[in-house]
Amino acid sequence: MRKHILLGATAVIVLATGCASMDDTQRRTATGAGVGALAGAVIGSATGGSAGTGAVVGAGVGALGTYIWSQNMERQKREMEQATRGTGIGVTQTADNQLMLNIPSDISFAVGRSDIQPNFAPVLDQFAAGLRNNPNTDVRIVGHTDNTGSDAINNPLSMDRAASTRSYLTGRGVDGRRIAIDGMGERYPIATNESADGRARNRRVEIFVGERPRG
Repeated sequence: MRKHILLGATAVIVLATGCASMDDTQRRTATGAGVGALAGAVIGSATGGSAGTGAVVGAGVGALGTYIWSQNMERQKREMEQATRGTGIGVTQTADNQLMLNIPSDISFAVGRSDIQPNFAPVLDQFAAGLRNNPNTDVRIVGHTDNTGSDAINNPLSMDRAASTRSYLTGRGVDGRRIAIDGMGERYPIATNESADGRARNRRVEIFVGERPRG
């Protein structure tokens, strides 16, 4: 078992060593491959299979994943970082290679409302341009609320906010068939609801963009 894990770890080290000469996109792919290799080795050993085979398969899974982080995705991330600088909007790359925008309520929506606020519109304009330039992407918009009010109010409000965001993007030329929406109500807080600041952070919209591997 120890030898098998060592083999997987060696694959990670080999891949990581080569990262020094790679660009950002290649480095992310190699890192995913290394993590997949280690996981594959452990799984292969635990299930009685070959650790070497498990590492190779794991590396393939880690490198491919569900989504890819291409130069287009990196460019859109940088554009959104520039467009949202100083607004409090978070722009990050997720572990599964999605671009995530975390948009607090003081930027996106007034309390209890689902109509787009004026200072949210320029951000969505820039975001829509990036989506039009990279049509091989899927978009998911998720609305959230704090715990003020009942589920009968919060659940539809969170969905309405996601729907309003989608409507704005489709009005800027993004194909609505690419955009899925959901409303989570108060179920997934990212801060305490015991303070006004925490509740404000929980009232948010999250937008995820993932680029599909080309077949």
